[in-house]
Amino acid sequence: MSELDLAAIRAQFPILQQQNRGKRLAYLDSAATTQKPEAVLQALDLYYRSANANVHRAVHELAERATTAYEGARDRIARFVNTPREQIIFTRGTTESINLVARSFLQPRLQAGDEVLLTGMEHHSNIVPWQLAGAKTVAAPLNDRGELLLDEWRKRISPRTRLIAVCQISNSLGTVNPVAEMIAIARAHGIPVLIDGAQAIAHTPLDFTALGADFYAFSAHKLYGPTGFGVLLARREHLEAMPPWHGGGDMIRTVSFEGSTWNELPYKFEAGTPDIAGAIGCAAAIEWLDQLGVAKAAAHEQALLDYATPRLAEIPGLRLIGTAAHKAGILSFVMDAAHPQDIGTVLDMEGVAIRTGHHCTMPLMQRFGVPATARASLAVYNGRDDIDQLLAALRKVNKLFG
Repeated sequence: MSELDLAAIRAQFPILQQQNRGKRLAYLDSAATTQKPEAVLQALDLYYRSANANVHRAVHELAERATTAYEGARDRIARFVNTPREQIIFTRGTTESINLVARSFLQPRLQAGDEVLLTGMEHHSNIVPWQLAGAKTVAAPLNDRGELLLDEWRKRISPRTRLIAVCQISNSLGTVNPVAEMIAIARAHGIPVLIDGAQAIAHTPLDFTALGADFYAFSAHKLYGPTGFGVLLARREHLEAMPPWHGGGDMIRTVSFEGSTWNELPYKFEAGTPDIAGAIGCAAAIEWLDQLGVAKAAAHEQALLDYATPRLAEIPGLRLIGTAAHKAGILSFVMDAAHPQDIGTVLDMEGVAIRTGHHCTMPLMQRFGVPATARASLAVYNGRDDIDQLLAALRKVNKLFG
């Protein structure tokens, strides 16, 4: 592949070859889920066609193939994020990863009045689990551009702060948070940090060891892999101290009616038959993205963001929500002429797929005084033609409703 051969990239995504409502498909909803390249589809198909068996529990050839592929996937993921394999816990996604930390790490440490420090841009999945665990959630404010007020965030660190949890990139605004600086500040206070990396994992290189966070969560389907599979990265000392949160097969060492003992890491947290295909598909997606180059993909998306932002701002009655100086390929907006739901409907008829609604960030919508936004989000398979198609469709919105 050349410096970034967009046609060659698109050719690897079968779903992008179809039309939408009789129009060329401009898929601009990758913050919700990315499309899957042929390499991932083939990996999933190959597993089910030639190695479909349960892992760890048999000596027949199919089980050996499945186990080799499954554990090989963990090794591939480990190399991608620079983390020892025993610190990689397989989950159903970012949401489950955060819930695991909330219940197994945080909840046993909590006393009445203890706090988790967040930002005002967090996804519900980085708010609700802490509340369910019994913590008080405290959110640091944002400015009108959607940037975290770092000094205000720092002021909210208190003797009751038991954990800091922050998204690396906002799913609604695209704001890129200064997580390295935040982690350094937290460590100076002796407070553990969880990073929600769902929106970052496909758009910025990750070295978990160098980053210094205590926990990092991401989902395969945000990085061109299958849905229903995710990863929790964690410091070994935490995982050793944390009790299991699901019980059943594979997470045990011994079982008796008098009591049970737990398996070694990472299996201590992986009860039951795992999503074998999900792990294999995630590893295939990582291999595909690694060969392309995460930094190269991010530069391509940044160029598209730079192309789209001023052109969207020229649409009469359109207001961008989230104009941070440092942001990723997410464009949230509202229009005077139409509700986001109506915007999305018109765009769909023009072949443009976006997301509308509160994007699981209700507190953020309240901060900006809107019930919802329309959100176009970018991936490596997008080009200026997708942006131009979006712009034309938005002009049609104004024509129909203005």
